[in-house]
Amino acid sequence: MNTSFDFEKPIADLQQQIEKVKQVSEKTKVDMTATVAELEGKLEAARKQVYSNLTGWQKVQISRHPERPYTLQYIELICDCFIELHGDRTVSDDKAIVGGFASIGGQTVMVIGHQKGTNTKLRQYRNFGMANPEGYRKALRLMKLAEKFNKPVITLIDTPGAYPGLEAEERGQGEAIARNLLEMSVLNVPVICVIIGEGASGGALGIGIGDKVLMLEHSWYSVISPENCSAILWRTWDFKEQAAESLKLTAEDMLKNGLIDGIIPEPLGGAHQDPKAMATTLKERILSDLATLKEKNIEELVNERIEKFCSMGVVEE
Repeated sequence: MNTSFDFEKPIADLQQQIEKVKQVSEKTKVDMTATVAELEGKLEAARKQVYSNLTGWQKVQISRHPERPYTLQYIELICDCFIELHGDRTVSDDKAIVGGFASIGGQTVMVIGHQKGTNTKLRQYRNFGMANPEGYRKALRLMKLAEKFNKPVITLIDTPGAYPGLEAEERGQGEAIARNLLEMSVLNVPVICVIIGEGASGGALGIGIGDKVLMLEHSWYSVISPENCSAILWRTWDFKEQAAESLKLTAEDMLKNGLIDGIIPEPLGGAHQDPKAMATTLKERILSDLATLKEKNIEELVNERIEKFCSMGVVEE
């Protein structure tokens, strides 16, 4: 484990012990198979104990793991082919959002998602997954293209938020996101949205209106990040753990409150532990939901989508 968090210390310690025992066994030529097996058993038990009792803040940390799969990796693992399309036809091509036609299980779909970057240079190139207005306009252009050819839309959400820079606001960040909310709510094709990591604020919601909104087990979805919430309420980041619990941002909380349609389980320890297995699970769920959505006529699909989002937050006494 190249990167570990404080709450994963028991797991990291056992991994180090196993590695040391293997090194001693190799150096001394003494058979320590039984010792290794015992430690591996303890390691498995520790993993189950740790990952079955995660707090909201701990899940936020896992969602930000540097080795966690991003959109392009999922596309590579899930899609038989992918043709990326560029530009919003107005300003530029926002690298924080990628999209294009793809084939999943023999079905042609439009895949759109945030891309953060896998190293320092690429993170700067992708603006850390924070899209500008042209990114959301590119996404809408691709959705309209999918609608034209009657192809389903799949969005993969993973962003710390829309880019908050002055130039983004000058080019209409709020209008671009609001336009996407309007257009996605009446898009005449099936739409499946999956939060694969961070789902922060309007940056996530800008490509998050769908017939099925799903979350990976260790992802989060909220109007604001725990750090920024803490900064606003307490004028410091020191209360980010408390903010994470109060925001009810985990997949379990979101499902309980009726804000998403399902949770996709991750490999033990998170998606980064086994990206291929995670991609297989995600692909199966997408294909299953697509089959269900395709059975409905378009008018029924759009009406149900609108009704679902209009009913959120409504309290009946």
